[in-house]
Amino acid sequence: MMPVAPVTLDEIIGLQRYEEVRDDVRRRIIELKKKRRVSVGDKVTFVFENHDTVWFQIQEMLRAERIVDLDRVREEIEVYNQLIPRPNELSATMFLEITDQAKVREELLRFQGIDECVRLELGSLQLQGVFEPGRAKEDKLSAVQYVRFVCPPEVPRLLVDQSITARLIVAHPNYHAAAEVPLPVRASLAEDLQ
Repeated sequence: MMPVAPVTLDEIIGLQRYEEVRDDVRRRIIELKKKRRVSVGDKVTFVFENHDTVWFQIQEMLRAERIVDLDRVREEIEVYNQLIPRPNELSATMFLEITDQAKVREELLRFQGIDECVRLELGSLQLQGVFEPGRAKEDKLSAVQYVRFVCPPEVPRLLVDQSITARLIVAHPNYHAAAEVPLPVRASLAEDLQ
């Protein structure tokens, strides 16, 4: 498998130019993410990352924070490039969707231990999610988590085989849900692993 190329400084668009093209870029990324998003129940959503989704996150962060200093831009690139999947791996951002702002902390704490409870099933193959360390503490949990699935060589074939069931599962004591991975998402992920 060819590794997904990291985002480089040469690809970054200056703030003024980015504002000019942002609407078109956003439309393109929204369409791309439709083929990379899986909702598991009503509170957990996964967006599988690739070069373009990470590039977009960098551009949006630079825009939001008005970052123009080259050293700071390089820092953002370095941080976000950690989301890019390594060879034989899928990488996703997992969002815990809490709608009641008055209960965010309380609701998030109900998800403590979720980093042990996520898996991707492809037929009989089970891939346990491996979470980025440091995003969960005893008294605090981030609503945004980063998870990787290490993929043995047969995964691309299983993803494109429509006779094989593909599901994302969250099996947490306080939240149990599963979702079929839609065919367009499966095709996109299989392409990532080629």
